[in-house]
Amino acid sequence: MSHLTHLLHNALTQLQDRDSLNIDLCSSLRDWEWQDPERANALGLTREQGLEPIQQRLLLLRDVLDRLGSRLPLQAQNVSILPILWRFWLPLALQLASLRQQSPRPIVQGILGGQGTGKTTLATTLTLILEHLGYRTVGLSLDDLYKSHTERQRLKAEDPRLIRRGPPGTHDVDLGLEVLQQLRQGAARVSVPRFDKSAFAGDGDRTDPELVQGADIILFEGWFVGVDPVDPSCFDNPPPPIISEADKAFARDCNRRLEAYLPLWDCCDRLMVLSPVDYRLSQRWRLQAEHEAIAKGKAGLSDEEVREFVEYFWKALHPDLFITPLLAPTAKSALVVTLDADHRIHRIY
Repeated sequence: MSHLTHLLHNALTQLQDRDSLNIDLCSSLRDWEWQDPERANALGLTREQGLEPIQQRLLLLRDVLDRLGSRLPLQAQNVSILPILWRFWLPLALQLASLRQQSPRPIVQGILGGQGTGKTTLATTLTLILEHLGYRTVGLSLDDLYKSHTERQRLKAEDPRLIRRGPPGTHDVDLGLEVLQQLRQGAARVSVPRFDKSAFAGDGDRTDPELVQGADIILFEGWFVGVDPVDPSCFDNPPPPIISEADKAFARDCNRRLEAYLPLWDCCDRLMVLSPVDYRLSQRWRLQAEHEAIAKGKAGLSDEEVREFVEYFWKALHPDLFITPLLAPTAKSALVVTLDADHRIHRIY
């Protein structure tokens, strides 16, 4: 058991029957907080706040586990999940709640992350915590904005390189812009699009939209949310697997199509990036997921199919060209979370 987990476990034990804590325990948690000032600053935590925010967060931790624990992903009621709740999920939720309090309208948090980075788990957990704090949170995925199956079949006929949904050009940007603008304006009733990935044997299609009323915080997530076009000269000598002239042409076209998405990014009040310490980990994570599915008797891709699948997206928007610039301290990203090979948080800044 880590030192942080031990402290949190002791605090929860103390809070079982009361709403007060031993000052020494709160002081120990505050001291732990400032062993990583980079993370604390990124999440809006300051030394001047004293012990009160520590106590408030501990009470929130207790309430989240007691009232929402069975609904949280990864079985958050288990002690092993306490560190990520304390270190990341709870302070981020409190930060978003504070931003909403200061804003005259609903806020949009953009979340950029590839497969296996935990976008869905993060969005689900934030929604549950913010709901407990009294805020209505709505999730909108870039996937929800895919063009209909009929439209994508027509698109594929026009450009056979768009063999899969996902790259720039396969989304209804106008629809996304309309929905985000309505949500930001605080419209009383907004029809939020939803997408069924299982339709048409996995090719997917739109399904019934969700009627949303009175959203406070919108979590807009996707594998290239917030990504800007790069200088076309980047494709003169690009990183692999962009190798052939056809690969370069496809990459240039995807880069050009990104221009249409910029109004969507402008709807985001903040951008958060979830990124593995090495982008190649996404391929390993996908392989692990397929192997686990096959071991359970489910359908899964072969290793070669996984390689081709992942490389297709790297050829469209290569992480080194499009994601790495957003990880720099001077980038527009308000928050960056990097992940180790075991999915544990490596750094928050």
